[in-house]
Amino acid sequence: MTVVTSGPVADLVAELGDAAVIDSDTMIAYTRDQALLCPSGRPLAVVRARTVDHVVATLKTAHRHGIPVVTRGAGTGLAGGANAIDGCIVLSTEKLDRILAVDEQSRTATVEAGVINGDLATAVAARGLWYVPDPGSRAISTIGGNLATDAGGACCAKYGVTGDHVARIKAVLADGRIIHTGAVTRKNVAGLNLTRLLVGSEGTLAVIVEATVRLRRAPAHTATVVAAFSDTVQAVDAVLAIQAVADPSLVELMDRTTIAAVNDMTHMGLDETAGALLLIQCDGDAAEAEAQRSADACRAAAATELYVSTDAAEGDALMQARRVALTALERRGSTLLDDLAVPVPRLPHMLDAIARIADRHRLLIGTFGHAADGNLHPTIVFDAADPDAADRANRAFDEMVTRCLALGGSITGEHGVGSLKRRYLEPMIGSVERSLMTGIKAAFDPTGILNPGRAI
Repeated sequence: MTVVTSGPVADLVAELGDAAVIDSDTMIAYTRDQALLCPSGRPLAVVRARTVDHVVATLKTAHRHGIPVVTRGAGTGLAGGANAIDGCIVLSTEKLDRILAVDEQSRTATVEAGVINGDLATAVAARGLWYVPDPGSRAISTIGGNLATDAGGACCAKYGVTGDHVARIKAVLADGRIIHTGAVTRKNVAGLNLTRLLVGSEGTLAVIVEATVRLRRAPAHTATVVAAFSDTVQAVDAVLAIQAVADPSLVELMDRTTIAAVNDMTHMGLDETAGALLLIQCDGDAAEAEAQRSADACRAAAATELYVSTDAAEGDALMQARRVALTALERRGSTLLDDLAVPVPRLPHMLDAIARIADRHRLLIGTFGHAADGNLHPTIVFDAADPDAADRANRAFDEMVTRCLALGGSITGEHGVGSLKRRYLEPMIGSVERSLMTGIKAAFDPTGILNPGRAI
């Protein structure tokens, strides 16, 4: 048992009791997220906040002593943004997990930051409502974490990312002051949009403790199309053709490597000779007609196999192939998952570059992602215990990001910058623009204690 009688740790223990953790063995579980090759440090303490007062007390103590604070949700991030820094306080919001209110008339839900995305979706579905943002980690990721990275998901092309569904945020500044941003009204242009600044800021501006999010009525009908193609070029041709005749809620792509991995894990009977697979879902009153037009577009783009279903349960089962893509690839080795977004017409160029990079560095790279908005997740599979393999994985990762930028793309579509991609930020946005961002951080966090060296 560790006993501390003075200093910031003693202050935390005195203020927070058992919410402050200083046992080194217990703290290990809070030191890193899912970004395998991002460094992590040794925290001074971990705070498992159960109330907003715990968050306020933690930040006041950290501010008083000049200690870095790394905010952590469920630790499902993929960019190293929640990794501990040596001598920091890791502030976990996972126990702030109450759904505070669901307003069916205004179609909003007010939740604490630690509420699991999927739990919120299930709770409001019981009332005929729909919380739309659906990151692949929705069964385990928190609303606070989703807001911190502005998480996306499969249905972004039609319905937008997490930030498009948030009305109001309650957050705590670095010095312990509480702020409220946004409004529950549908229209609000009063002052600068502080809500939009907090969303995607990865814990560098304030600690999000509560949010009011917008809900929709659940669609009455869905229809699903599965289409196989000889190569990814034909699949992207189909995506472009679909967007001209329908407005699907999602269009997901898997390449041959991913198809084989998913088949090996699920025994779903997917066509492993296909170069690419598209999974398309349409919703609303016109779902069946839009699905048929989508299928026709796939047929015109030389689909080798087509299947259409109007059964919601069957459609959900078919979509399971895409949901388990990362898990299936992880069964084949250590993984380094990228998150690149390019204009949809340039997807074939990015996919070709990924294939060439995989060959050049003798690596297995499985690519899947959200084809309707050009967001790909090329996933490098390698042996992390082999220094040469790890080096080749890092070089391949760098080349993919560089090629993405050359194609006019973004270094991250939904996972955030964290520490993994910080070196690419200025080449993408520009030095003047980055200086503006650091100035904004200084206004929120003058002493720079919130997640320093991350995101911006």
